[in-house]
This record gives sequence, C-alpha cells and structure tokens, in this order.
Amino acid sequence: MKRTWLWTALILAASATVAQAQAAPSAAACPAAAPLTRGLDGALAHVRYLADDALEGRAVGTAGERCAAEYVAAQLHALGLRPVLAGGGYVQEFPVQMGRRPAPDVALSAAGRPLTRDWAPLGFSADGVVEAPGLYAHHGWSAPGAAGAHGAQHAHDASHVPPDSATGRVAVIHVEGPMDLHRAASRAAQRGAAAVVFVLDDAPLPDPSAELRPRLRIPVAAARGEAGRAVQTAARAGQPVRLALRLEPVTGSGHNVAALLPGTDAALRDEVVLVGAHLDHLGWGGSGSLAPEARAVHNGADDNASGVAAMLEIARRLARQPPARSVLFLGFGGEERGLLGSAHYTASPALPLENAVAMLNLDMVGRLNHDALSVLGVGTAREWREVVQRANARLAKPLQLTLGEDGFGPSDHSSFYGRNVPVLHFFTNPHEDYHRPSDDWEKINREGLARVIELASAVAREAAGGPRLTLVQGAGNPHGGAAMPAARGSGAYLGAMPDYAEGKDGVRITGVRAGSPAEAAGLQVGDVLVAFDGKPIADVYAYTYALRDHNPGDVVSIEVLRAGRRLTLRATLGER
Repeated sequence: MKRTWLWTALILAASATVAQAQAAPSAAACPAAAPLTRGLDGALAHVRYLADDALEGRAVGTAGERCAAEYVAAQLHALGLRPVLAGGGYVQEFPVQMGRRPAPDVALSAAGRPLTRDWAPLGFSADGVVEAPGLYAHHGWSAPGAAGAHGAQHAHDASHVPPDSATGRVAVIHVEGPMDLHRAASRAAQRGAAAVVFVLDDAPLPDPSAELRPRLRIPVAAARGEAGRAVQTAARAGQPVRLALRLEPVTGSGHNVAALLPGTDAALRDEVVLVGAHLDHLGWGGSGSLAPEARAVHNGADDNASGVAAMLEIARRLARQPPARSVLFLGFGGEERGLLGSAHYTASPALPLENAVAMLNLDMVGRLNHDALSVLGVGTAREWREVVQRANARLAKPLQLTLGEDGFGPSDHSSFYGRNVPVLHFFTNPHEDYHRPSDDWEKINREGLARVIELASAVAREAAGGPRLTLVQGAGNPHGGAAMPAARGSGAYLGAMPDYAEGKDGVRITGVRAGSPAEAAGLQVGDVLVAFDGKPIADVYAYTYALRDHNPGDVVSIEVLRAGRRLTLRATLGER
C-alpha cells in the first residue's frame, strides 16, 4: 500500500534520474501525481494518473505520452528494477511522424496558367515535378470487386475511363461525396498515373500537417474553387497539368520504457520473460476514434491505462520475491498508430530476443464483466493452456476464461510472436466506450482489474520459474477470429501478417497463419511482399487496399523478395 506523499517523493526522485539519463525534458513539466491520485492506491491510482485530462489522451509523440513514460519509468525505478537501455536509462525514444508541411516553393498550374490559391499538396504526396496531359477521371476507378466482376466500375462513375489510359498522365478526380483520398490516389498510381489532383466542391482543403499515412510514389494535390475549375477544364481537354511538390516532415519522439527485474538463478537469469503494455492512446481523437466528429480528449482509461497499471502491479508483486529467470517490464508508445513502439523495440531490443522465453501483453484489462477474460495466444507454446488454466484454478474466485490460439492480433504481442517469442494477450473484451472520449477512469472495474493482475502475475511467475516453454509457430485460427476490436476488410483473407512499420519498397511478412491461403501459397516469414495481382505494394496501406479490392475465391499472383530473389507465388484468397 503506497501513500500519495510517498508516491510523489519517489516519482520526482526517479523522474530526475530518468530525465538525466535520457536528456529528456524535466518531469516538472508533467502533472504531479499526488493531487490526481489522492485517496487511491495500487492499480487504480496508476489508471487515474495516466487517464487524466492533463495528459491529453497520451497520443504518441506528444507531451502527454512522454509524461506517461516518465511516470512508468519512475514507478519501476522505485521498485528497484534496473535500467537496461543504452546510456543507462529507462526510456527508449524512437522517431514518429507527426505530419508534413509543404515547402515554400510548391506550385500547381493548368494549361500553362499558374494557380496561386485554392489548392494544397496532400500530406501523403511524393516529392517531385510532373508535367503531363490531364485525364479527367470523374470519381476515379472503383475497387475491382466492388461491382462483382474484375475491372468493373462504380455505377456512378460516368467517365468510364479505361484503366490503362492513366499511364503517364495527371489524373484529375472530382470528389462529390465521401472518398478515401489516400486509397483513391493509391489506385490511380497503380493504374500508372504520374500524379493526381482531387477537385473538391465545398469541402475544405485537407491539412497536410495532420497527415500520418505513408507517402505514395506520385505527387498528389487537392484543389477547389477557381483552381479546381481550372484543373478540371484542362483535364477534360487533355491539356497539361503541372505539379511541383515538396513536403517537409514534421517529426516527434515516441517513448518506450524498459526495466529489468534480475532473476535469482545464475543458470537461468539470462533467460527473460517480457511483460508489456502500451502507453499511448488517441489524444484528441480523429483517426482511430469511434467518435470521429468529437474534438475531445480520449483518455483511454481501459485502453490502455489499465494494462499499464496491471504491468506495474505485476512488477510490484514479482519484485517482492524475484523468480529464477529475469523479467523485463516494457511500456510501448505508438501502439495505436500500428505497433510502432513494439516494432521499434523488437528491431532494437535492450536484451537479445533469442533469450526471451515468453511475452505477456496486457491491453484493455480494466472492464471485467461477468467474470469473462479472454487470453489469446495459448497456441503459441505447447504448455500455455495448462499454465493459464492452472493459474486460474488457484484464484480464490476463478475467472471465466475464453482461450484463443492466435498469436497475432492488433496489439503489441504480434511484434514479438513475429520474432518467435511465445505470447499471451490478456483482454477483458470490447465495450461501448472503446476508442471514445467516454473511456474514463471511473468506469474501471477495480476488483476485476485486481483479479486479472493476480492471474497474469501467476502466469508470469510460472513462465519465469518453470520449464522453458516450447514455441509453436504459425499458431491460431486461420481466419483470424481474435476478440480484440479490429478493422475489417471486404472479406477476402490471405493470412500473412505484415510489419506495421512504414515501408517504402514492400511489406515485410512477420507471420503466416497455419492453414491460411498464405501458407498454402508458400509465403514465409521474412518475405517482402512487393506486388499483389500485378500491382506494386509499397506499404501496409497498399497491402490492405489490395485485399479489399478482391473477393474470397479470387486467385491472385503475389510477388515477394526472398533472400535477394524475386519470386512469384499464387494464392487463392479465403474468407474471414
């Protein structure tokens, strides 16, 4: 039991050590814990601090996320856990794209006439200068499967532009209703367009400074008003449209946290159990929010202040009596942006990943309802199912467990299973406040959270003290039936798990589900997917769009780079 005055002293002292070691801004800029956690202790106090409005939703790269990292580092330091990162600190920084801004010399002209207003580069545009005949594509090209047959166009696409006519031209696409501009421009690039200009009616020009999606391979801009009409007129007449675009990145720093509890057995202490949770949430909303129109702080009390609090309490429990193997406690930034922090950590680990015997991930564990807890990943080690069930049976009040085999899913454990580490993901299931401003600390089930912590602590202790787990690769439901909320495509399914780090020349495959179309086609972990059904794949967005553009049962060609060789495989897509 901690008193708030003691918390404050420990947090400030440890934060000073962290800041000095990391040359990070002082924790004095972060809100003090004592006023926020007065009258609370344990896990709920951690949730209360992390989910306060003062941290503004902990979006990766923001001061709020940094404050969360400093708080967690201070807590782990206060427990006596050791820093293991280069430089002797607890916080690992990694670069994060926060947006892009146009350079001063960007230019757009139509039929030789410079356009000086009512247009802007889009934040996912490539740099470059293109001057080519315009092609008026009206609403652009539809998804190949959207109307049933491949190559079919939307019924409202009145232009009937042949797919191959865009090659080397500037596609001018009129936007009259909702349209995913990134996807539409990506499809135009796949059709061979040299550049794209979207013509908007009354919608405001998109702000490139807020764009977070990967850049495409061609210049892309949006125009409206007089500029939009000029570009549209030029394109209808096949006259030249010229773009000279250059975007400067706006970058920030994301934050991971790492602290080690050394093992007690000299023969086993080099082996490590990882216990992790993601620090970040959605900030003020926007992309990813299920209340996208709400400009409000998304505090993420369950997602994932609850998981961080559980991780800290597991550290406190294990530190009282350390197990034979070492335990590394990890906090990740950037999970909401595509597992950025865990991807960075696995690429630059503090301790060798081949020494990692297991990874336990705690993501959304604060809303236990009807005693129901999902534990995913039990298929990734032969012993997991018995370990989890044995630990649950020892609880004073056992939980109602749903055990899932799958080692992949939209949370940080995927980054580790893709590196051959057995994983578990603890999750108390979806609720109506998920990714909404209403996910606040008052709604946390305190007693339920404590029971999850007790179970996860017992599992971690056994993994760190019992026989070494036996890795099972490719584990899981081939159709990816995870309980975690996740974006769904159109239904076509491949079963190859992509690396979510931003790519430029392909997408690295980090996992292949057993029994999936990807496995049947011969895809392997480590392959770099560079083309799908003849269309280039530069990043994970292009991979996602390619799947959405097809139907279950479609036979597609997949080109991959493997050990320096380019191979072409064929896959029959399945159904989710």
